[in-house]
Amino acid sequence: MAASDDVTLPELSRNGAGASDGPAEEIIKEQEVKRTAADLEAVFDVPVQVSAVLGKTSMEVSHLLKMGRGAVIELDRKVGEAIDIYVNDRLVARGEVVLVEDRLGITMTEIIKGGQQ
Repeated sequence: MAASDDVTLPELSRNGAGASDGPAEEIIKEQEVKRTAADLEAVFDVPVQVSAVLGKTSMEVSHLLKMGRGAVIELDRKVGEAIDIYVNDRLVARGEVVLVEDRLGITMTEIIKGGQQ
């Protein structure tokens, strides 16, 4: 190749893009908008059902009918094990039971990303 045929290439960064921002990168940066809770204001009044599942068990109806006050039902979880938190029957988080004044509450310790269980 002759010296006049040399082509200068931009330096490549670690991600393979050019060292300087090109027009495409500038457009993407302009489209990135800082999001706040106020952006979700339209859905603030939408009701959802939240369930905290301490554990599960199976039993026959006859055994259930024989139970009286103070009966103990053994669950499939151990003391201190995380509970499942469902929103509209979809698992969204795991957490722990906490005491808030004289009421029970839930602290989320793990958010479940779509589809994980």
